[in-house]
Amino acid sequence: MRLKTFFIIGAISIGLWSCKTASPVAEGSRAEIKELVMSPETTLVDVRIPEEFLEKTAEGAVNIPLAKIEDNLDFFRKQKQVVLFCNRGRQSEEAIKILKKNGITNVYSGKTVQNIDAIKNERK
Repeated sequence: MRLKTFFIIGAISIGLWSCKTASPVAEGSRAEIKELVMSPETTLVDVRIPEEFLEKTAEGAVNIPLAKIEDNLDFFRKQKQVVLFCNRGRQSEEAIKILKKNGITNVYSGKTVQNIDAIKNERK
């Protein structure tokens, strides 16, 4: 019984430790992301599929689906700064990883379309 408890505690400890050591993907403070979203020099990129983009997106955003990110590396290289977003933040984080792997570092996670909309509406 003690051995089983030891293994359970060990597994939980390893799980917690591994979560803490994961590196964040282009995280910025809320104020930094807000400043980026509001900047006219920032390109907003919605990485969802075209059907979702057509249903709703953030004002001024362009659509480059996650599956097409690597096909558009030249586009990203030409941008001063880019904020990517999607439905829950997972696809945008994956897109950022792909871009960083290809040497593009001026990319940031805006997380969700709702988050980008909220930031844009704060000013109105």
